[in-house]
Amino acid sequence: MSERKYRIAVIPGDGIGGEVIPVGQRTAEAVAAKHGFAIEWQDFDWSCRRYAETGRMMPEDGIAQVKGFDAIYLGAVGWPGVPDHVSLWGLLIPLRRELDLYANVRPVRLLRGMTSPLAGRGPEDIDFIVVRENVEGEYSEVGGRLYDGTDHEMVSQLSIFTRRGTDRILDYAFELAAKRKRKHVTSATKSNGIVHTMPYWDERFAAASARHPDIATAQYHIDILTAHFVQHPDWFDVVVASNLFGDILSDLGPAVAGSIGIAPAANLNPTREFPSLFEPVHGSAPDIAGQDVANPIAAVWTAAMMLDHLGEATAAAELEAAIETALEDPATRTRDLGGTADTVACGEAVLKALA
Repeated sequence: MSERKYRIAVIPGDGIGGEVIPVGQRTAEAVAAKHGFAIEWQDFDWSCRRYAETGRMMPEDGIAQVKGFDAIYLGAVGWPGVPDHVSLWGLLIPLRRELDLYANVRPVRLLRGMTSPLAGRGPEDIDFIVVRENVEGEYSEVGGRLYDGTDHEMVSQLSIFTRRGTDRILDYAFELAAKRKRKHVTSATKSNGIVHTMPYWDERFAAASARHPDIATAQYHIDILTAHFVQHPDWFDVVVASNLFGDILSDLGPAVAGSIGIAPAANLNPTREFPSLFEPVHGSAPDIAGQDVANPIAAVWTAAMMLDHLGEATAAAELEAAIETALEDPATRTRDLGGTADTVACGEAVLKALA
């Protein structure tokens, strides 16, 4: 039988992306060798540096170039001097939308060796997943400006919630909850203040709940939900939210679990019509880029999520376990976790745990 091989498009991107993604690649290769499969990487230089040189974050046919891969592994997007809306809408958002990566999945778990900033909380208290609608909602291109630069200047931004888009992300969240122990879904809303889109979201959440009667549910307005994340993280299992609310919650979640430097994310095309995209949450971190102090754990955990999506669940679980083993030793943690290890040394600790 021929060896299993996966073709991965690698976009290190900007800042610390170029430092942490190679660590993730090395750990993925190590666990792949143990489990009898291979990974073929192909690098793409799509970044703010490319934008400065060419006026584009990626080539015009960039989406077509990556469609044939099994997955996409992205480091970070953004750099001073390039407006954030230019870098994001020039690379990440087109990839999400044209590859229909409608499910953004971000695990929040207090790993062994990590300390939560929440007093008295342990690993049994913080273990949930934020599921974010990833291609419509509040992040639409519909809107514009009138009378620019005058006293009558006006701007508008239209949120787009379709039945297809809303139902499929809600169903994804319920189906994910069905695979977990607690079998519970919480919906983030704001239907007391946003008069059209959020009541509609609530209606579709109720309809999804009726389609999945074995899953328990809860619903909170986004403002009190953020408070509950801090005061009662143990309440949550799967949390489903619109694009904007999910974006906010999926940064708050890793913060209560110890550090955004460990947070992974998957941008999934659940139908597998197109390759899914995997990215650490931490961003390009220009303030520490080039210093070899960036935490590579998010990139490694993201690689584990990628392997799991590719069908290598055993290898993915082993890589996640190696992360926790490495974090148990204070000497191999990076400085954002109170340690002194540099990026490479932290990655080496994961490789040692794998061995």
